[in-house]
Amino acid sequence: MEVEVKLRLPDSTSHQKLSSLLSPYHTKTLLQENIFFDTKDSKLAGNRSALRLRFYNLDSRCVLSLKAKPIVTNGISRVEEQEEALDPQVGRLCVSNPERLALLEGSGIMERVKREIGGGLVCLGGFKNVRQVFVWKGLELEVDETVYDFGTSYEIECESKEPERDKRLIEELLRDNGIEFSYSDVNKFAVFRSGKLPS
Repeated sequence: MEVEVKLRLPDSTSHQKLSSLLSPYHTKTLLQENIFFDTKDSKLAGNRSALRLRFYNLDSRCVLSLKAKPIVTNGISRVEEQEEALDPQVGRLCVSNPERLALLEGSGIMERVKREIGGGLVCLGGFKNVRQVFVWKGLELEVDETVYDFGTSYEIECESKEPERDKRLIEELLRDNGIEFSYSDVNKFAVFRSGKLPS
């Protein structure tokens, strides 16, 4: 189970202000490309699951993941997650021919997908994300700028074992520095599927 604090920033000004404020704690910036798959009749989405390939920093790394049964309440997200590293070249072949995903040897994720929905995967497309990572007060804060075909959104994520405590710390940081925020109530995949930015 992945548990994260998720807070939405209203605009690029707030994002830039937070990035500047946290700059002494910056550890890395990741360029992420997220590509999703489902059947033509959306069997995975019907099971409240999302199958994703994520490419990092062009094609330096690739991760296959299956997320299931997401719940986002008051800025805290809980989701079942499985991840597996994949050769980026193999990942690109799967994007161009999604049927190759079913042929991945030794993939527990694809075994589960085949059991649950069978085959017939198609590529849904996806979105790009620039993730700045900061380590602040022992927390790894991920400040995201997510670029969809229909607009750009901004968010802070923080994986956490004590989400209520960590959410309070992050909220104090934002409030003390006059940075507006709201609780995320959907994940990025749900935003992508909806075809519009959260209001």
